[in-house]
Amino acid sequence: MVRSGAWRIRCVAHQLRGATGAPAERCVLPVPARCAPHHQRPFSTRRTFSTRRLSTRRTFGTHRAFTHAAPSAPVRTLSTRRTLSTRRTLSTRRTLSIRRTSRTRRTLYNFLMPFDVDARVMWNRRLSPDYNVLALEAPEIAAATEPGQFVMVKPGHDGDPLLRRPFSVFEILRDASGASTGLTILSKRIGTTTRQLYAAEAESRVQCLGPLGRPFTLPDRETEVWMVAGGVGLAPFATVAETLAPNGVTVTLFYGARRAEELFYLEYFEKRGVRLALSTEDGSRGDHGRITVPLRRALSQSVGERPILIHACGPEPMLAAVAHLAAEFGRPCEVSVERVMGCGLGGCYSCVVSVKTPTGAHHVRSCIGGPVFDAATLVWDGR
Repeated sequence: MVRSGAWRIRCVAHQLRGATGAPAERCVLPVPARCAPHHQRPFSTRRTFSTRRLSTRRTFGTHRAFTHAAPSAPVRTLSTRRTLSTRRTLSTRRTLSIRRTSRTRRTLYNFLMPFDVDARVMWNRRLSPDYNVLALEAPEIAAATEPGQFVMVKPGHDGDPLLRRPFSVFEILRDASGASTGLTILSKRIGTTTRQLYAAEAESRVQCLGPLGRPFTLPDRETEVWMVAGGVGLAPFATVAETLAPNGVTVTLFYGARRAEELFYLEYFEKRGVRLALSTEDGSRGDHGRITVPLRRALSQSVGERPILIHACGPEPMLAAVAHLAAEFGRPCEVSVERVMGCGLGGCYSCVVSVKTPTGAHHVRSCIGGPVFDAATLVWDGR
């Protein structure tokens, strides 16, 4: 029978005794799966698919998380009225469109379904006692990655670390024909995940999910691109430089670190025609101070010249300083924020950032609304 919209079917075999007087729990009559206790029922994804309309609706039963509804039973959609529509592309990947409707605002996210790859470690280049570049054999992810996107990474297959961690895609590796064969990530050894990535050896395995997030805006050749990087914030700019160099776009890299030994891959950018403006906190190379020192000087000297688009990635205080400088000199700026993420798919809400609205501010998940944002739309230092 149906009670309160959920199916609660009692099996007569569980209530009657057999001819020999055996208790009900020892009855040998076959029990349908839907009659079994909740912990013995097969796992349910709680999702119904309609191939006729090429759409999916997330649903749940009214009883508990693993309650199974009968095929003809009525279902209730999520209270947020979220609908998921899918369509096949030529590369067999699915484009996912999520429309969220509420009384106050309406947001639409469009992104490609990511690949989940058990990637083989191709090589591990240790740049210093703390920094390394790890190459992963994930051609599907590499071929679909746009500049500024990231991957969720977890070394090994055990429970430590429990969750994946986000890393910007650094380089796209290619074979002699130009086909994508893998990607690299730039890592600094700090916690459990980064220590394991630093120690990873060739042929070991790393779980890799991606590509994820919104990429940087890539302008035409009439606009200069200034990339501002601090520390491992250099990572997303390798793909930016690789993409813009063949298009004749003038690119400048403002790169800051604590000391000269932590300024990596300078030859990589020079070979692609990128101009370098360096700074170190100890003064061992470039300007003495933070990267905002040469950036302010360059902005003051470029007033009235050709259009400039600033891309920035690094620690949040650096991003806030770059955003304020860009606003001061009237230059558009995009920042790639660094947030701790638990899933990278918008489910855990651990990576939210404050975005300005006409009525105040609201929180946006940086894994799907970002990680690249217009710097003028973010709330910096509470303002």
